[in-house]
Amino acid sequence: MKTRNLAVVVTIAVGIYLVLLAGRAVELIRSGDPVAVGLGVGVFALPVLGAWIVAATWRSGMQIQRLARRLEEEGGLPDTSELPRRPSGRVDKAAADEWFEQRRAEVEADPRDWRRWYRLAVAYDIAGDRRRARATMRKAVELEAAETR
Repeated sequence: MKTRNLAVVVTIAVGIYLVLLAGRAVELIRSGDPVAVGLGVGVFALPVLGAWIVAATWRSGMQIQRLARRLEEEGGLPDTSELPRRPSGRVDKAAADEWFEQRRAEVEADPRDWRRWYRLAVAYDIAGDRRRARATMRKAVELEAAETR
């Protein structure tokens, strides 16, 4: 729950920043000077883009949290607590690679199971490949959504 509270605080801070930035954009547009109006329109695009990013991030986080709750209820949430760790707290690379290969084999055995894709996303994450972890988690969300339709 601490993570969610921090996310709410950061979202509020970003929201305040976006509102202030939009206010500056409106001031530039109201000035009437053609250069300032052009700059104001460009500046106004930033809060719009920022709001879209914040909304998309929250939506994604809620979808992933929903999947995590389902897996926890089913007893299938991946447990990495037994993997050896470096002093930094990160999972040992060899152990992460081995754990990843096991998860990849699970997905290859049944590529239509969102649970296996979720666990593979966790494996990518502990291996340090955040980009693939996000893409794989999106796949898990898509498969789970298709299953519930």
